[in-house]
Amino acid sequence: MAETSIRPRCQTDARLAPFLERFSRRVATTPPGICPIAAQLSLLQAGEAQTCGKCVPCRDGIPQLEAMLREVVDCRADQATLDRMRGLATVVRDTSDCAIGYETAQALLDGMDAFPDEYASHVSAHRCQQGVGQTVPCETGCPAHVNVPGYIALVAAGDCAGAVAMVRKDNPFPTACALVCEHPCELHCRRALIDAPINIRGIKKYACDNARANTVPVPARAADTGRSVAVVGGGPSGMTCAYFLALMGHRVTLFESRAKLGGMMRYGIPAYRFPRERLDEDLDAILSVGGIEVRPNSPVDAERMRGLARDYDAVYVSIGAHTSKSLRLEHEDAPGVSSAVTMLRAIGDGDYPDYSGRRVVVVGGGNVAMDCARTAVRAGAESVTVVYRRRMEDMTALPSEVQSAMAEGVEMMMLASPVAIEVDGDGRACALVAQPQMVGPVKAGRPSPVNANKPQVRIPAEVILVAVGQDIVSEPFEEFGIAANRHRMSADEGLHALGADGARIDGVFVGGECTTGPATVIRAIGAGKVAARNIDEYLGFHHKLDCGVTAPDPKPNDRTPTGRVNLAERPARERKRDYEGVECEMSHEEAIQECGRCLRCDHYGCGSMEGGRVQYA
Repeated sequence: MAETSIRPRCQTDARLAPFLERFSRRVATTPPGICPIAAQLSLLQAGEAQTCGKCVPCRDGIPQLEAMLREVVDCRADQATLDRMRGLATVVRDTSDCAIGYETAQALLDGMDAFPDEYASHVSAHRCQQGVGQTVPCETGCPAHVNVPGYIALVAAGDCAGAVAMVRKDNPFPTACALVCEHPCELHCRRALIDAPINIRGIKKYACDNARANTVPVPARAADTGRSVAVVGGGPSGMTCAYFLALMGHRVTLFESRAKLGGMMRYGIPAYRFPRERLDEDLDAILSVGGIEVRPNSPVDAERMRGLARDYDAVYVSIGAHTSKSLRLEHEDAPGVSSAVTMLRAIGDGDYPDYSGRRVVVVGGGNVAMDCARTAVRAGAESVTVVYRRRMEDMTALPSEVQSAMAEGVEMMMLASPVAIEVDGDGRACALVAQPQMVGPVKAGRPSPVNANKPQVRIPAEVILVAVGQDIVSEPFEEFGIAANRHRMSADEGLHALGADGARIDGVFVGGECTTGPATVIRAIGAGKVAARNIDEYLGFHHKLDCGVTAPDPKPNDRTPTGRVNLAERPARERKRDYEGVECEMSHEEAIQECGRCLRCDHYGCGSMEGGRVQYA
């Protein structure tokens, strides 16, 4: 009898598996701009489907909550409905037997607390808040809002130069983002509903490999406006702002503290990930616009900042996060101990380390830590160990970077928190001492590590590289008058710099890492683009730029499930011996196949609606 009763359930589970997989795909591709209350309704319905019916709060309460939330979504609810819904959700949460009931109710309560304005709009205005509406996922996910379907279609048509020009309409660093972007554009790709997200970065790399950025002409510069703008910082944000302002006809003077342009792209990303000649392709194209005067080796202090604010019509500060955070341990200043920023900065100037025969320990779990570890391998280290106080799945580094580091021989020591640095008789570092950790309660989305009741571990090392975060040198700009919180400069939504009194500082704008803290290249580019637009408006203009290329008309979608083409890397045994680029080029056949997977959401999806948006209710 037992066997008979179990078999049908197993058969049902097997038949249900494809539907559950489709459900998970739909969750992963939830489009940006969707009404948060509509998303909550879907989650509530999933909880209702899971209930076993054993306890009354879950069995009877969740359907009632669904009915009330449906009224809110349909804009038929009033404040009394919200009050009843909150009260019932509290009862369901507190009295349900298992997690299905109380987590479903808690999620509803969390949503009511997180989106009070959206609930109020549905109840009082009988519509979603202004701006809520689905958009093209890849374009919205990109901080620079690049026309992704457009340049994919151009690559498919064989026009790689046109694709580079299309990218450059919103992002003047097509090559940089082709090689090192974390591709947030792929996060909600609708192709994942069928098989897997499109390899958007890989397609961009194919375009830039076949039409180098410095060979694709930039648009013609607009008529000279006679207005001058100072840009402080020659990294991705500052260069992006300078590029667009120059295209608009403004005269730009760029002040860079170091000898070469590129910021952390040059002084923070190793050449094996981003060869310097490829960075120079983007920089050469940007400077070819004209109207940009570059002043290298020109750091800006408070006095010089006052002069810039006086002598120029506008100033944009985007200095980046170029200093390192410390472990605050004794002997951290001993010979053999160095910050990741210091090492990578030296490499940016062509000064490569030699770790031959030395044991190297890297402290940290981000992309910078992986860059240091993989660089140490190439510098001839006898062994390289990454020490991280959390689990591997909690690392902020890209999984692909972690996997590549391990393939090159880097050892990962997880759940180990540095507590001491040992030095030898000459005062040089000789070991790192770490305290084993165990995972604790979840905070800010990750389990927080706590000391485990285990003996400390001694890790012999002649070189210790600290990669636990970066910081901003904000003091000169604070002295000038820009307010800062923990070295992050204050700005309003338009990137206008704010003073200590919270008021705008006339003509001064700030953006990039100096406002957000350490971030990605594409986020810095997006900030530079926004700053250029707002500075143009501040100066009394409203320029519109034309990239000179349009996307081809869409072809009928190919919905046949097809595998995603991933970029291959050179074999680890070869690449770990040099600083040459590690990624292989995508072949023509691979690129065309990958482009063919694009569903052209800009035409067939919500992008075909007026303004690219469709409003709910």
